Amino acid sequence: MSDIKSLDDLKSVVGEAPVAEVAIAREPVRDTLGRSYATGKRKDAVARVWIKPGSGKVSVNGKPMDEYFARPVLQMILRQPFKVANVEGQFDVMATVAGGGLSGQAGAVKHGISKALQLYEPSLRAALKAAGFLTRDSRVVERKKYGKAKARRSFQFSKR
Repeated sequence: MSDIKSLDDLKSVVGEAPVAEVAIAREPVRDTLGRSYATGKRKDAVARVWIKPGSGKVSVNGKPMDEYFARPVLQMILRQPFKVANVEGQFDVMATVAGGGLSGQAGAVKHGISKALQLYEPSLRAALKAAGFLTRDSRVVERKKYGKAKARRSFQFSKR
């Protein structure tokens, strides 16, 4: 064995190993109408989302976003992917959502918008992925167990 005491010694023995840069060239995925489609999920809600270039109009189940998601927090959740990708007001969104409550539905639409944006414009993928918007939030409500009041809560103990 040779006397290798540092990384520089190791480099001289092995030589410069070429680093293989493998970049996946992603193609935009669009239909004949110039739209991108994605499915978003959160809790029990499932959202089908279509995006196309436009003025920033968002409709959910045939209603404007302000009408369907009346709470400002839910509207903010829907706008997050556009802010992260710096494309606010450039895409129209048409979404149909079913199942769950309003919070889960807003999360599902956000997930769908993020996936559709990265399919429409693959260069936006890095920003959306870094923000964590492309990952499905798999947390769901824990089921109720028998002998318990809820999933983990026990019935009130009575001494007498």
